[in-house]
Amino acid sequence: MLKNRHASVLTMKMSLKFGFLAPALVVGGFALGTLAPHAQTAPQKIAFVNVALVLKAHPDNAAVVALQAKADAEIKVLDDQIKPLQAQGAKISAADKDKLAQLIATAQAKAKEYDAQIQAKVTPLTAQVDTAVAAAAKANGVAVVMDAATANGLVVYADASTDLTKAVQDAVAKK
Repeated sequence: MLKNRHASVLTMKMSLKFGFLAPALVVGGFALGTLAPHAQTAPQKIAFVNVALVLKAHPDNAAVVALQAKADAEIKVLDDQIKPLQAQGAKISAADKDKLAQLIATAQAKAKEYDAQIQAKVTPLTAQVDTAVAAAAKANGVAVVMDAATANGLVVYADASTDLTKAVQDAVAKK
């Protein structure tokens, strides 16, 4: 009987020693499980598009460029009249001060008018490019598409196969 009592005390001591290990092992198992990659997470395919190049190659971009050139020419004429008046500084006469204020107001109004016209022409182009990017991405199984211009500083290396620019240009050219 003494032997049995000694065996049960030994069993009790061992269970006390290892009793704290069971919760630690369970917690450790969960912690390690969260660090391991999950089989359910599929890698996401990323691609790039040079949006500026696509917009530049868009068939309707010529109208935007022509309008921008017209705006630049018209505003340059006003700017050429404004600069000499501003150069007078504090020595400007009251009449020239009024003329300067009027020229500045005219230049700002023209710039705002042209900006609205240009925006009206650019909005449908960007919508078409966005649609073409989405279609090219879906066709190539891409989950994320980045603008190559903004990714330039972020991405150190990208395989040429990740560039969807040509596919998007072709899709936009067909419209």
